[in-house]
Amino acid sequence: MTPVNLLLIAITVLVSWMAFKNRALADRLILWPPAVQRHRQYDRLITCGFIHGDWQHLLFNMITLFFFGGQIERVMLGLTGSYLTYPAFYLGALLVSVLPTYLKNHNNPNYACLGASGAVSAVLFAFILLSPWSIIFVFFIPAPAIIYAVFYVGYSIWMDRRGGDYVNHNAHLAGAAFGVLFMLAMRPEIFQHFLRELSNPRFNLMGG
Repeated sequence: MTPVNLLLIAITVLVSWMAFKNRALADRLILWPPAVQRHRQYDRLITCGFIHGDWQHLLFNMITLFFFGGQIERVMLGLTGSYLTYPAFYLGALLVSVLPTYLKNHNNPNYACLGASGAVSAVLFAFILLSPWSIIFVFFIPAPAIIYAVFYVGYSIWMDRRGGDYVNHNAHLAGAAFGVLFMLAMRPEIFQHFLRELSNPRFNLMGG
């Protein structure tokens, strides 16, 4: 059982659904720099991760979180013995993933940010660090996790520089980096595990 991950998914789905129907709620939770700067609503740096732009955005993030988050929760519980580690990791990822773009746009009243993609990236890359050759499905196309990671990072860097698609690619990168660094800070020997796994390709289905 992975109760914390399931609870995070349930809360995110519920809050996102409520925000779809209530514009005032969405406006209160979204990351909008003037509200943080002028009204000290720092909670927006995290609450923005519990609302989404549409059902497609929400479902993609929650399906990814369902498959990978449960495994990371079990690993963290096994390593620390505490159910608090995984939620601390997830909420920390929400915060860290939006900080770079918030700092870049803190004086921009036309900027807004929402979605759990940064935290989901952290979960995904924590998994890749543990099992780089697992086969994952990207839009129903099977690919080794480490190959997907390389393309994901490259694409995010390229799109972040290019801009124009209204997706916070910088948050994806920051979240991915946080996921890796959190795991290594928790257990530095995981890096040696990663190198061993990387040098010994075993193409198993995710979780195999």
